[in-house]
Amino acid sequence: MKGKIVLVTGANGGLGKYVTQAFLDSDASVVGVARKIEESAFAGSNFIALPAEITTAAGTKNVADAVTNRFGRLDIVVHTVGAFAGGASVAEIDDATYQRMIDVNLNSTFYLLRSVIPLMRKTGNGRIVGIGSRAAVNPGAGVGAYSASKAAMVSLIRTVAQENKDVGITANAILPGTIDTPANRKDMPKADASKWVQPSAIAALILWLTSDVGKDVNGAVIPIYGRDV
Repeated sequence: MKGKIVLVTGANGGLGKYVTQAFLDSDASVVGVARKIEESAFAGSNFIALPAEITTAAGTKNVADAVTNRFGRLDIVVHTVGAFAGGASVAEIDDATYQRMIDVNLNSTFYLLRSVIPLMRKTGNGRIVGIGSRAAVNPGAGVGAYSASKAAMVSLIRTVAQENKDVGITANAILPGTIDTPANRKDMPKADASKWVQPSAIAALILWLTSDVGKDVNGAVIPIYGRDV
């Protein structure tokens, strides 16, 4: 990854910090995006903190402009931003919850990709990875808005794969089960966390997909469920 310019959204989140560190350990230059993030979040001169709101068109345009002005190109995008809400049936979901799932899980993906793809096409051979969810393909009761937003996100990633294969860009979606993060342990204290997916395993998969050896994987929807299969 030496010399690669990588953009990671949600860079200081439960999964994002593992992904960011994995790229930094591989000698990439990483632009870490989050609503609140500082240079001190990661050690080393190869990390650039970029506070931004990526659920809006203006916010993602600012991100793309910042990367263009700093580096003039973008090789890899990993979109780890996401939000979960559950507990209500489709008939009971309130408008605010539904809109939040659409904004954070789907709209952020759309606006981000629309902003960065033109820059990536100039370079060619880029890599895009989006973090979906097991619920995108295996929806359950009480998570209708979340599942729908993630399913739409996966469809968007696969469309991008088709639209940009002519210049060698690949786009793939990873579908984790429950990720072993401090937030999930706090929210589900009685669950068997030993069955959950380790964020380091997801980061390793992302690193492989975005490396030269992963260039032939495109438009894939990859499950990673841990021991909860």
